[in-house]
Amino acid sequence: MGMEIERKFLVASDGWRRGAGPGQPMRQGYLAAGSQVSVRVRVAGSRAWLNIKQAQSLTVRREYEYPIPLADAKELLEHACESGVVEKTRYRVPHGAHVWEVDVFHGDNAGLVVAEVELQSEDQPFECPAWLGRDVSQHARYLNHALARHPYRLWAGTAD
Repeated sequence: MGMEIERKFLVASDGWRRGAGPGQPMRQGYLAAGSQVSVRVRVAGSRAWLNIKQAQSLTVRREYEYPIPLADAKELLEHACESGVVEKTRYRVPHGAHVWEVDVFHGDNAGLVVAEVELQSEDQPFECPAWLGRDVSQHARYLNHALARHPYRLWAGTAD
């Protein structure tokens, strides 16, 4: 069993771009998504995965991921996702002892940019880059499955 412990932040500036590797476009959709369990299909380039997450909290999840044929993933994205498809480009940005993943969203979530860092434990210290904004780890609306159901473009005038 895999365990994912992650913190998520809004991005306050483009300073992350100086250290970023090349971006990887991704499309992902949810075959099932509830408050505790989500089942996701993701396509990144010529590769695809099926992913199952079980929430322990907003920052800790059991995670299982399996490669699947690209054609199957594309068919699932087209016909089996219960809500919208999330489109983004992911950049890996080394900073301190960690590699941050910066997601620049497109489509219905255009304008949203978040950074995530994976940790070994919930209390593991990490260095925050200067380009980070507010910590949104405890805000469920920033989870990708929530963005598929209620995209960023619909948030106008709403608070966390």
